[in-house]
Amino acid sequence: MTRPAQTIIRNGTKPSIKGPETFFTGSVRIDSPFQAEEPGRVGGAIVTFEPGARTHWHTHPLGQTLVVLSGVGWTQCEGGARTEIRAGDIVACSCGKRHWHGAAPTTAMSHVAITEMLDGKNVEWMEPVTDEQYTSGPLVTE
Repeated sequence: MTRPAQTIIRNGTKPSIKGPETFFTGSVRIDSPFQAEEPGRVGGAIVTFEPGARTHWHTHPLGQTLVVLSGVGWTQCEGGARTEIRAGDIVACSCGKRHWHGAAPTTAMSHVAITEMLDGKNVEWMEPVTDEQYTSGPLVTE
């Protein structure tokens, strides 16, 4: 079977889904999820975090790229400082590094999340980021 040269997934053809509580804290919406057909392995989605919402701790076997579309958010790799992220910023999360990301406490944030599959897996979810972890320690804003 020959694959088409291009596939277009029309906006609105896939319903928005609520980010599950097993992976997120707070109100999170996931839109336009996509996954390349083999042999491709890239996939992703547009993820919107309401103020204070965030992912749980997690890792990616081949890393992750975030493209911040709107708002203000925070991200943190384990052992490092929380870092502010804003619209237009691109965040490259290294392979296997434990991290989290989400909205700032008073501002929503949306990003495109891009990952690659390795042996059928693109993420390893872990425990929630506690409120203390979310708000403690230095915040890097530049």
